[in-house]
Amino acid sequence: MSNDPPGFELPLRLFLGFRTLIDALHAELARQGHPEVRPMHGFVMQAIGMRGTTAVELGRALGVSKQAAGKTVETLERLGYVERARDPHDTRRKIVRLTPRGLDALTRSARIFEELRAGWAAKLGEERLRALEADLRAVTPQDVFRLDVPGWFG
Repeated sequence: MSNDPPGFELPLRLFLGFRTLIDALHAELARQGHPEVRPMHGFVMQAIGMRGTTAVELGRALGVSKQAAGKTVETLERLGYVERARDPHDTRRKIVRLTPRGLDALTRSARIFEELRAGWAAKLGEERLRALEADLRAVTPQDVFRLDVPGWFG
């Protein structure tokens, strides 16, 4: 009889690890003045990036329709995290870009993720955490910034 856990537990544990980090991130973001930011918003703001993007490009990056991307942009615009503007290189196009509030949320998120990682290192030990990260790198695609997770879940 094997002592190995059932195969279905691995993806559930990986997802629970992800969920644990994301929930802790959003609880801290709320304490730091961003209570309305949701996990999907983080994917969208990362996809918008520092240079901005169009709704079509945003939908493609997220793996969702232009309409779905547009609805999320509307929400983020209403909350003050993004703004729409004419593209200076092509006035027929509108681009979505982050506002100072959006940049603040992303900057705080990066800092909070560092703190969360430090908490995991304290619990597991730095060596074990580095080994876990190396093992995950060995079995996952190299592109760590794939933002199409929202579309994949859809």
